[in-house]
Amino acid sequence: MSDQSNLVIRPLRAEDRPQWSEMWTAYHDFYQTKVGPEVHDSTFARLLGDDPQDFSAFVAEQDDRLVGLTHYLFHRHAWKIEDVCYLQDLYARSECRGTGVGRALIEAVYDAADQNGTPSVYWLTQDFNETARKLYDRIANVTPFIRYQRP
Repeated sequence: MSDQSNLVIRPLRAEDRPQWSEMWTAYHDFYQTKVGPEVHDSTFARLLGDDPQDFSAFVAEQDDRLVGLTHYLFHRHAWKIEDVCYLQDLYARSECRGTGVGRALIEAVYDAADQNGTPSVYWLTQDFNETARKLYDRIANVTPFIRYQRP
């Protein structure tokens, strides 16, 4: 799957649910976590909703098959006048990693942020996500922040 000439990045649609769910489950498996079916239902509904506080989604489609996804959210920031964009989830099927799918999805989020007047896009990843970090190091700047979370 190295030929990206027929790769299409587009917004998520209702009929994408089965393939989206399969990929989102694989994404959680990669990060060694699970969410229940009620979270799948809620997340998918929010992704398709029209509430500006909800997440949006792009999918990567190739040869009539979804091969990647990304979820992102615009939100206010106390240090800036304009909103910022949080890219929460990014996933490419394992056989597509390293072929440009992840980069194309991130660039689609960058474009959406630009159209929204939101110059800052940020995301988190696990330190063991070495394949993705090679891409991230080329298209973004790593920050010195360390994330803490309530137990």
